Amino acid sequence: MAARKKTTAKAAPAENNELILALDAIEKEKNISKEVMLETIEASLLTACKDEFKQVENIKISFDPITSSFKVFEEKTVVDEVEDANLQITKEQARFRFNAPYEVGDVVSIEVTPKDFGRKAAQKAKQVIVQKIREEERKALFSSYSMKEKDIVTGVIQCFQDPDRGNYNIIVSLGKIETILPVTEQIKGEEFYKNERVKLYVTKVEDTSKGPRVSVSRTHPDLVKRLFEEEVTEIADGIVEIKGISREAGQRTKISVYSNDPNVDPVGACVGVNGTRVNAIVDELHGEKIDIIVWSEDPAILIENSLSPAKVVSVTVDPDEKKARVIVPDYQLSLAIGREGQNARLAAKLTGYKIDIKSESQEAGIDYTDEEVQGEAVSEEEV
Repeated sequence: MAARKKTTAKAAPAENNELILALDAIEKEKNISKEVMLETIEASLLTACKDEFKQVENIKISFDPITSSFKVFEEKTVVDEVEDANLQITKEQARFRFNAPYEVGDVVSIEVTPKDFGRKAAQKAKQVIVQKIREEERKALFSSYSMKEKDIVTGVIQCFQDPDRGNYNIIVSLGKIETILPVTEQIKGEEFYKNERVKLYVTKVEDTSKGPRVSVSRTHPDLVKRLFEEEVTEIADGIVEIKGISREAGQRTKISVYSNDPNVDPVGACVGVNGTRVNAIVDELHGEKIDIIVWSEDPAILIENSLSPAKVVSVTVDPDEKKARVIVPDYQLSLAIGREGQNARLAAKLTGYKIDIKSESQEAGIDYTDEEVQGEAVSEEEV
């Protein structure tokens, strides 16, 4: 009795399994959909058909992602009389060839896979697929980082450009891409070290042929705003709102806040217990002073609060001209104006009013010889 011949299912070639594994790895590592890659493979194979066929308008590719095998089909329309043999076939020919009841207007798919086409197609498709991977990776990166525009990111200092020249740009790694923190967006006097982590404000994200270009800043006022949003849960929950902010990076920031809950002190929430919240932000900004004031709909009260820590006697406002006249005690004049006019300048920018600060003696017409206590007008335009 003859032995029965053992038969087994035909396994897919090893290279086919390698293709599926490669697509899985690309999807996981580069966040590129496997479906997109399969579409790219089919498109590249169709492109490769140009060398085998005179035209590809009616050529279709059938690709099996499980076995990584493919077939080439030529589609022809069933007609009564053929005018173009490349695009048409008679009803009689279609019925005879495929033993099916085709009618005029039907489309017939005829397999025309060329001999040795797989090797040629693979060679030509490789470059197209690699390029597609790069394009999809760039798109995925841009999509990821564009969501971070107008927000804070944490980077790691990589190196410094021409540090011997004194002023230098800083190369920062944001994970999958690198960006440049230019001198103009650095806080004056701030020092960093290689591999140090730093928080940056993303001002703009652009899509380029070399990947997303992320512009960052350490001087932007919204950096402070975002730091408070991260640090203060009441702001994140919408209980406390940041109404305005003015900043001279590295020196001083004024921020106005408002509470939607009468039981919550907006300034206290931002300061935190024993100053823990605001101190964390000050540490991140390497010692920059931060004044937190209560916002008010009344411009007179807002202006008075904005000149903190100086005490104010009276405020007279002209809403139409956006001007305000502020009277302070004699001993508070220098504090109200601030060093080189900084306190008044930040208050003007925060409130949007041109502020004219005078001492009580100056208002009464008493002349002072001490220049340090002379009042001055500070406008938002001077900031």
